[in-house]
Amino acid sequence: MKRKAGFTLVEIMIVVAVIGLIAAIALLNFIRARESSQATLCSQSLERLDGAKVQAAFEYNLGDMDVPTDAQLIPFFGAPFGATVDGSSNLCPAGGTYSVNDIASPPTCSLAGGPGWHEIQ
Repeated sequence: MKRKAGFTLVEIMIVVAVIGLIAAIALLNFIRARESSQATLCSQSLERLDGAKVQAAFEYNLGDMDVPTDAQLIPFFGAPFGATVDGSSNLCPAGGTYSVNDIASPPTCSLAGGPGWHEIQ
């Protein structure tokens, strides 16, 4: 009896299962890396915003309880992506919003405490 060359159904199913497993692992790592980079970028934006608040306070003689306006912050922070820096802004890469707060308080993000969150020091 002559045997035909080729793969059996079981061999093909094993190969497909291994490829699926590798793809699932790669996808999970991609999602985790994306969340981590979003949290890092959000934290960096909060640090920049805090620095802009300090510069605006010095430039415009603002007190600790004053909240700087967009017009006061934009020269120091800039407005990436055409956004504003007030509480309705959408500069957060994860879709949160930043609150500027008064000069004495650090700026906050609506996603504080989420996965991969970094506090500014």
